[in-house]
Amino acid sequence: MDVATALRWTAERHPDRPAVRGTGRHLGYREWDSRTNRLARALAGAGVGAGDRVAFALSGGEPLASLHLAAQKLGAVSVPLSTRFSPDELRYCLDDAAAGLLVVDAPNAERAAAATTGRTALVREVAEIDEQAERESDRDLPTTPAETDVSVLLYTSGTTGRPKGVPRTHRAEHTAAVAHAVQTQQRGGEVALGVMPMFHTMGLRTLLASIVVGGTWVGQAVFDAGEAAGLIRSEGVTSLYLVPTMYWSLLRTERLHEARTLSRLAYAGAAMTPSLAEELVAEVAPGAFVNHFGSTEIYTFTIGPDVAAKPGSAGRAGVFSRVRLVAPEVGAPPDEVVAPGEQGQVIVSMASPEAFAGYWQRPDADGKSIRDGWYYTGDLAVADDDGDLWVAGRVDDMINSGGENVYPDEIEAALVRCPAVDDVCVVGLPHERWGQAITAFVVPVRGTAPVAAAEQTLAFARDALPSLKQPKRVIAVDAIPRSGVGKTLRRTLVAGDFEPRADVVKEGERG
Repeated sequence: MDVATALRWTAERHPDRPAVRGTGRHLGYREWDSRTNRLARALAGAGVGAGDRVAFALSGGEPLASLHLAAQKLGAVSVPLSTRFSPDELRYCLDDAAAGLLVVDAPNAERAAAATTGRTALVREVAEIDEQAERESDRDLPTTPAETDVSVLLYTSGTTGRPKGVPRTHRAEHTAAVAHAVQTQQRGGEVALGVMPMFHTMGLRTLLASIVVGGTWVGQAVFDAGEAAGLIRSEGVTSLYLVPTMYWSLLRTERLHEARTLSRLAYAGAAMTPSLAEELVAEVAPGAFVNHFGSTEIYTFTIGPDVAAKPGSAGRAGVFSRVRLVAPEVGAPPDEVVAPGEQGQVIVSMASPEAFAGYWQRPDADGKSIRDGWYYTGDLAVADDDGDLWVAGRVDDMINSGGENVYPDEIEAALVRCPAVDDVCVVGLPHERWGQAITAFVVPVRGTAPVAAAEQTLAFARDALPSLKQPKRVIAVDAIPRSGVGKTLRRTLVAGDFEPRADVVKEGERG
């Protein structure tokens, strides 16, 4: 199955059902199918053909969703690019993908202009494409892509080095959408908030799964917690798939309890603390609450199907996945499985129909991550007696303090419960005695002085954590650095790129 056919068939089944709502156009499925046909012809008029890469520097919402689907109907490769990329990163991705066309909107026009100066890529405003589309026929396109054709080229925004291109086929995209619908317990006609950026796998999954179940996709171009809370209520949103930081923001609006229709919660992209999970259960009382653990490369690793009953657990392999825990050492073969209860590196079978086939023009990255038919995720986990995984962090995030390996996730899960802390990130900073000193960066709750927040964090840690895992230093900052999809950028802090509001050292550690 290809993505273009999936939309057309849903439009045939439910022509008058609401397909798109939210802050932009409101369209039924017949209207959406027609609009994307017109947009496909407008893109063709701009020189885009089957197999060509067409890049999008758009904020989100219906324009990007419809253009992405239009590219599918042409058999072109959609390249949605992060709105947080610098002009240099944007230029790199355009050159790497060999994109012949870049479609931009007003908020991204200046950055796009800087990125394309002296380049051959043709730049068009989204309004231009829309205007041309109105003059085009809405008939079905004469051809459809093969499921083995590349549907989308996503660029992972790593914290170091150049972004890596991840080509994903129509088969992988459609299978991942079906998996998402099944694993997050979606129902026919589900109403989903479409706010996760579509340059990220979570945003595309919300969009495509909505089409698979004949649901309504409620677009929001840029996340704003107050506006999102309003959309959830006014549009009768039933399903959310967000990163934990967005859930925190929604809770802070104190309006989530108004969402009477909301019954499906899912999260991915970062660990969720037990305290946040508990607050969401108390506020929403969801009928389903799911932890999705996966990546751009292979959409699903594992699924924790009941966050309320087992907060923090990543669960077991997804419906189309096969997972192992192997020795965490670099170069460990896929048959070096760890003993029960031991920590190991998560690897996932490349035989999954949700998997990519390898990075775009990056054999070096393939050599590091793919071995003997398995994808090495770089994540560490332990399986409990039930066989469910508990992710302990990234191999690269490990802190070696005094010869002992410590992982930041469990420390953060404890410290975020401190009443003086609004947000927290734990890293290892260089230390003459310890090699790496466990250091907690905290954002004080409103009304708490930075020094007081740091001191209270140290006091809280003495009761909540064993000595080995207690921070030796607490630094108060205004905000924890995160990517556009909520992933914590630990390396930014390790590199010293922060402005301390307060810096408190544990008693006995000075000097």
